[in-house]
Amino acid sequence: MVGVNRHTATLFYHKLRELIAARLEAEAPFTVGEIEVDESYFGGVRKGKRGRGAAGKVAVFGLLKRAGRVYATMIPDTRSNTLVGIIRERTQPDSVVYTDAYRSYDVLDVSEFHHQRINHKKAFVARGNHINGIENFWSQSKRHLRRYNGIPKAHFHLFLKECEWRFNYRPPGRLLSTLQAWLALPKNDA
Repeated sequence: MVGVNRHTATLFYHKLRELIAARLEAEAPFTVGEIEVDESYFGGVRKGKRGRGAAGKVAVFGLLKRAGRVYATMIPDTRSNTLVGIIRERTQPDSVVYTDAYRSYDVLDVSEFHHQRINHKKAFVARGNHINGIENFWSQSKRHLRRYNGIPKAHFHLFLKECEWRFNYRPPGRLLSTLQAWLALPKNDA
């Protein structure tokens, strides 16, 4: 339609995703407030084990400030050191951190955060205690990424950052103006 080779278009979108990822990583940590955290797994439909430990899946971790923005990143594992390290890096102490009952979050009970846990085997919401916001982000991201029919693991972080950007800078009409502002070149003072 636009008269360029498909490789040129792919490279253009790759460069835009790199810009988006760089800008999102440079954003300040969340201020004190209510933060939902959760891990998820992305990848193709495979027979056999699902969820944690499934072969070929990419583990990701996300934080969502309620009524605010989200932060998502690929992680090598879901151990306490990995998850709590990201929480400490991206949130301020005295925040209320909502998690599910996964054992890697146990260390938050004796940390500088106010830890609230929801056991999904018993309930999904209990008096404002839930992680439905970050679960919604995972659902939107998986729906958006499904159209690509497979993403190389080496570039997956860029696609994940694109989903984060789409969530943080919604509605869709605002996305283009945000990109245009980010692409604006600084003026020469000379």
